[in-house]
Amino acid sequence: MLNVLISIKPKYVQEILGGKKKYEYRKSIFKREVDKIYIYSTSPDRKIVGYFKFVGYLKEDPEKIWEITKECSGIDKESFKEYFNNKTHAYAIKIEQLYIFHTPIDPHKVLQNFIAPQSYFYLQGDIVG
Repeated sequence: MLNVLISIKPKYVQEILGGKKKYEYRKSIFKREVDKIYIYSTSPDRKIVGYFKFVGYLKEDPEKIWEITKECSGIDKESFKEYFNNKTHAYAIKIEQLYIFHTPIDPHKVLQNFIAPQSYFYLQGDIVG
């Protein structure tokens, strides 16, 4: 089974880790079946902080996605609207079964030729045993 590594800004990673953000918003979704979604906290952290099981996502127009998910968004409406500006579809990946690493992982130590993904990239297997 494939897994995915996604890049998320540190302020939103903190909302996920704190349990306030239950949806990760994306402009596009994975084309292949995935099991786990690893969270890469972007600069200045630059670490893989944990993962969650991929249990599904919502796909609607951005306004409808906001109405459905705003209580657990971990983001303000203006930032949400700016992110989906002029988009006809929005994706909200459900964050469930979150596992946080005790010590965040340096991706350069576990992934060959690591370059942070703009959005996401597929992984063969698990990052940790």
